[in-house]
Amino acid sequence: MIKGLHHNAYRCRDSEETRKFYEDFLGLPLVNAFKIETTMTGRKTGAGVLHSFFQLDDGSCLAFFEAPDMPFEFKEQHDFDLHIALEVEPEALERMFAKGKAEGREVRGISDHKFIRSIYFRDPNGYVIELTAKVPGRESAMDPKKSHAREILNAKGSAGSYLPFSTATIACRETPIFAANCACVQSSSARHIRMRFFIGNASRRSHTRVHKTQP
Repeated sequence: MIKGLHHNAYRCRDSEETRKFYEDFLGLPLVNAFKIETTMTGRKTGAGVLHSFFQLDDGSCLAFFEAPDMPFEFKEQHDFDLHIALEVEPEALERMFAKGKAEGREVRGISDHKFIRSIYFRDPNGYVIELTAKVPGRESAMDPKKSHAREILNAKGSAGSYLPFSTATIACRETPIFAANCACVQSSSARHIRMRFFIGNASRRSHTRVHKTQP
């Protein structure tokens, strides 16, 4: 049913400053822009809302609303709260990292996440923009049969509530598997998931659960 992503939409402070970042710096062409004075449901937008679209190579878009009459808290977003990850070819990481530095932009990286490598910028609206390149041979990290994503997500404490991960070690016969905030190891014989949690910040008591997987 769902064919893919058409667009993600975000608020922006200024459409032209946003265009300079996404089109001039990142190279995403501006493919559409129009003013919204009345919504499809009849709501007035005050002075009007400017809606703009920047297209990725696969045809999907990042879109923005400049809505000066509508309050919005623009701030420097933390990566965990909001970030946009755009896939690039591996050789583009070094080039875009150098380009960002040369232009005096905020840039972090290159970060090795085992299955991807990434650099990070901040756009004019405070959003974290990640450019990421896949690492060849690590495709299994996104294979749910090998990543144990469901087991990790379903790991619960004795009271039935989800516990914050402190560390998670995943060992699998076929290949090393990486998950965010998890240690990565390989074992020729082990086939299990071992996760250690800290329950509570004060006591720092540890709790270990082992999840068996099918041979």
